[in-house]
Amino acid sequence: MLSGIDWRSHRVQLVGVALSTCFVTAGALSAFQTLSKRRRRKELEEEVRRAVGKLENGNASRQQPYTGDEKRRLEFSDHLIREQLARCYAVFQEDGMAKVRKARVVIVGCGGVGSWAAMMLVRSGISYIRLVDFDQVTLSSLNRHASATLADVGIPKVRSVAKALRAVSSWVEIDERQETWRLDDEGTRLLEGVDWVVDAIDNIGTKVSLLAHCHRNGIKVISSMGAGSKLDPTRIQITDIASTTEDPLSRAVRVRLRKEHRITTGITVVYSSEPPVEALKLIPLSEEERQKGDVKHLAVHDDFRVRVIPVFGPLPSIFGLHVASYIICDVAGMPIQRPLANKNRKKLYEKLMVELKTREEKLLGEPLNRIPLDEVDVIYIFEDLHRGKSIVPPYQLPNKPVLTRWNPQDPLTPENCVVFDASELAKHVEGLKQGKTGEEIWGQEVAELVARRREEAREWMKKIME
Repeated sequence: MLSGIDWRSHRVQLVGVALSTCFVTAGALSAFQTLSKRRRRKELEEEVRRAVGKLENGNASRQQPYTGDEKRRLEFSDHLIREQLARCYAVFQEDGMAKVRKARVVIVGCGGVGSWAAMMLVRSGISYIRLVDFDQVTLSSLNRHASATLADVGIPKVRSVAKALRAVSSWVEIDERQETWRLDDEGTRLLEGVDWVVDAIDNIGTKVSLLAHCHRNGIKVISSMGAGSKLDPTRIQITDIASTTEDPLSRAVRVRLRKEHRITTGITVVYSSEPPVEALKLIPLSEEERQKGDVKHLAVHDDFRVRVIPVFGPLPSIFGLHVASYIICDVAGMPIQRPLANKNRKKLYEKLMVELKTREEKLLGEPLNRIPLDEVDVIYIFEDLHRGKSIVPPYQLPNKPVLTRWNPQDPLTPENCVVFDASELAKHVEGLKQGKTGEEIWGQEVAELVARRREEAREWMKKIME
């Protein structure tokens, strides 16, 4: 096929030389880049070994091991830390990661949920963590614990978790407390000066005391609800405790918070909306244990492990990862704004539409076959535009949410529809009857928020019309 080419031609020879040079140059460049990458990797590996070796040698040369504080002060250069956290820096940038690395977190309960939360908090850059748990690792812990191995059986859970965290992060400061958290002077001191508290407690009495104390004192806390007797990871979500459903532990905690502390909302929880799987029966108990309550309802008692609930290992780990994600985003200044509660949502949307239609008929003075909004619009207005919260400060989840026009003179559209609690709606309607504007009824702060929401709605409507 190449027989027609005159290889003696000067032009052909020049072309051949040029092509050969390109291939040689490309090959040399590729080899250089490969060698550079290998050299960089080797240098980084050696630097890490030197830093870690310094920690180990420092321990070996002393009569007493270094404490967590002392280890943290040993040389582990900042650029190595940044290399380890490079993907986190890519997400949260300098300002966000500076906040993460300064944050202090307390984890109360270091089992299936708490151990995974601790692991991902430290892997994401948290440099101070306090672990509180009275318990020890058992063989049955190994199906769900983040760090425990066969060698850890019989040792305190806080020690197992701390050992694993130090193997991941040479700069982390860990405060291990093998004890039961109690609402006393020591217990309250454990929660002072921290950015977040993680509640991963099994004992309902201790759990309620911890949550109530944090709520009263403005301490940020996120609580893990029940993962037992559940299988579906897609039903796990973050929401306010007032919006939980299909979870016996959430229900029991909610009842006691209301009765004992008059707390009904304002506590963030991770829970599963999946109904407990009927096929997952409780591990058989003695007749004496059965006398303590109705077993089939998975009732939660103050005594630890009175009820041994079957636990599918992956579920607690996902609870813990939800906890860590929520805290890291909040600390970094990028909080998760719209955790989606899933409580009877279909019925809720239908109810919102029916009541809005009735309200529109009263406003217009005539019956309507339908309103200008469909279910997609209602879902957008309630969930995405107004985040499921009332437009009135303190912008909480309404006990009975309703939708209505903000300005009765404007048509009913997503940008002119707001969320109130039913008790607030009466004030809004009465004010409009008196000829007042929304701003006159609720003030400038609310009016400015409505204006921002209206702009969001306009942008959304433009996109769906494109």
